[in-house]
Amino acid sequence: MSRYIATRAIRGANLIVQEADQMLQSAIRDLGADTPVAFTNTAYFLPVILGFTGREVSTLGDLQPVIEECKKMLHPLPGNQLWLPYLGETLDSGVATLFAEEAIQAIRFARGEQPDEVPGLQLTGTSFTSPDGNGEGGGFANGPIDDIQLRAWGIQLVDGRMPGFAAIIGAAKSNEAAVSIVRELQRRSILVFLAGNVNGRSIIHQLQEEGVEMGYDTYIVPFGTDTLSIIYALGFATRSALTFGGMKGGQTRDILLYNKARVFAFALALGEVDDLKYATAAGAINYGFPVIADTVIPEILPTGITSYEHVISLPFDDIPGENDTEKAQRLVQRCMEVRGVKVKITEVPIPVPYGSAFEGERVRRADMRVEFGGRASQAFEYLHTADMDDVEDGKIEVVGPDFSEVPEGGAMNMGIVVEVAGRQMQEDFEPVLERQIHYFINGASGVQHIGQRDITWIRLNKSATEKGFDLRHFGDILYARFHSEFGSIVDKVQVTIYTDPDQFQEWLEKAREAYQERNVRLADMVDESVEEFYSCTLCQSFAPNHVCVISPERLGLCGAYNWLDCKASHQINPTGPNQPIAKGVNLDQRLGVYEGANRFVYQHSNQAIERVAMYSIMEDPMTACGCFEAIAIVVPEANGIMVVSREDPSMTPAGMTFSTLAGIAGGGLQSPGMMGVGKYYLLSNKFISADGGFKRVVWLSKNIKEQMREELEAVAEREGDPDLLDKIADGDTVTTVDELLVYLEEHGHPALMMDPIF
Repeated sequence: MSRYIATRAIRGANLIVQEADQMLQSAIRDLGADTPVAFTNTAYFLPVILGFTGREVSTLGDLQPVIEECKKMLHPLPGNQLWLPYLGETLDSGVATLFAEEAIQAIRFARGEQPDEVPGLQLTGTSFTSPDGNGEGGGFANGPIDDIQLRAWGIQLVDGRMPGFAAIIGAAKSNEAAVSIVRELQRRSILVFLAGNVNGRSIIHQLQEEGVEMGYDTYIVPFGTDTLSIIYALGFATRSALTFGGMKGGQTRDILLYNKARVFAFALALGEVDDLKYATAAGAINYGFPVIADTVIPEILPTGITSYEHVISLPFDDIPGENDTEKAQRLVQRCMEVRGVKVKITEVPIPVPYGSAFEGERVRRADMRVEFGGRASQAFEYLHTADMDDVEDGKIEVVGPDFSEVPEGGAMNMGIVVEVAGRQMQEDFEPVLERQIHYFINGASGVQHIGQRDITWIRLNKSATEKGFDLRHFGDILYARFHSEFGSIVDKVQVTIYTDPDQFQEWLEKAREAYQERNVRLADMVDESVEEFYSCTLCQSFAPNHVCVISPERLGLCGAYNWLDCKASHQINPTGPNQPIAKGVNLDQRLGVYEGANRFVYQHSNQAIERVAMYSIMEDPMTACGCFEAIAIVVPEANGIMVVSREDPSMTPAGMTFSTLAGIAGGGLQSPGMMGVGKYYLLSNKFISADGGFKRVVWLSKNIKEQMREELEAVAEREGDPDLLDKIADGDTVTTVDELLVYLEEHGHPALMMDPIF
């Protein structure tokens, strides 16, 4: 262990703890000890403090014992004569630093001083909007990531599309280097957190000056321009363990080991490293996250006490390369090697950067060259199987005019038809592959893809088209990606882009016929008609005890996998996460308890779950990881349940937001009266059928109610109560139990007359 590092880290820790103590005493004098403190839109209080200590800090007064704990972890500076390893003292000081930083940020929130303001900063998909409220051109960095976004990223974390995250602190040598570092990380689908500065200049400023879009949608999240803001990245890591790992606050060792083994993250310190950065780095090392610096600093290498590199020095000027861009690329590559992040990079022959980090990119109307679909035009995408002789591998054709004659900002109709052939290809695989078109096209920088089937909506921004991106490049993307991802079943891929009006309409009708056939194929299936269900253990990389059991009448709780998808997935990858489950004896027909499902879940949940009822929320409900689209929870006073959407941040009649509820429902726990669900499970005949079915729904998030209105009205008809949907309250009308009971009485909701749910 380096004496130099220990000295700097311990000194930085002592100073920041002293600052936190002084700020706390001042805040208590000014505001009072009972003043609430909280990070916005998260149910995990102050997550790092919660994770390490189990303390649920909710007021300024609650921070007092935390600061006292910090003081106990501090140590004197190493002496000049006696050399010791100092590792334990340094790591203790790192934890004290993290507590102090989180406390300071909480105090700032209590004083209304957060999030950190960066004038003119443009963010996309964040919780904070611009002064004019339109979300375009706001002046704030993100602050802490909210729980809704954490879970939205959950499926990408567990399926490998997002291999890990990088916490970047400071400022790069040049704007060119800053952009290159971030683009390289984006290309590898690494989530990027930004914080800190060097002499007042931050990488956030550098990217802002170069017009790089930042925010949740682009995987580039600016926390703030001071070093303390990087605490939000470690809070994110802690909440990952609490959310997906099913851990509780105070399980310090388990949380740290979880992050070391499952959350592939590293810190990249750009520019001068001061005492506070050393101290913060010591805190990150506790999580198993290595720190790489682009300046000359002492290293902690994998010898003796440590098992792998903790601190690495890669002086930027010494990195081989013709220019800052090449040096930055090699710097990122070395960072990936140090942490052992595994990524799969697909080279796609298009004139813009490509990677799944661009999947959430938004193209605003002011930046748009042309759009396909949306309000002003139609677009569809359709993939189907053809005979080997009918598919010319690599053929990409545009039938009809391109968009050169469309006025800037205009729209036109477009259809994307993909024909695939392969010895192992089957009709059941078509919807599985077709769904990938969204992800594949969205990987191109400057391209926005929303929806699927015949509600596809694609936008191209001006910069992409100026670089030469045209209609044919949609085909180039799909050809490359289908061969890369599904080469085991796809031997030939042919793509045709239709803009010719007659051909477009002809293929749109063919596509709609195929969509309907697929819908009917699954709609006609019931749980009793099959001999096996399917598992989904994809989320076990983050929630080790969780197992999804997917049947024809119950899709996966993330909403991404139904029974046919799992069947196709198993055939494509027989050793993958979707394994067949022989149903075996039906032990309880009402509850949906199957001998085979129980056996499989017990064996694959680390023997944590012994029994699963497929059709009940009250008795042995299925576990959840954290990626669920919605939460169903019993409201005892109303004799029914409410369903809260992941996209709904508002207060519910349970007195908790989605974030708080999700902290109880997730992590592979079995919680009677509460369970995660896919929103389309609401349409199933088997939706909590053992407990009364859809008639038990007394409150439903407004966004689900509106997005699925037609389908839900059909369910109401099926239940014999055509007006049922209007009898169900939502967040626009009801936010408390008392209001809910009044609403249900006024509208004559059937749950009030049903048998007690308990």
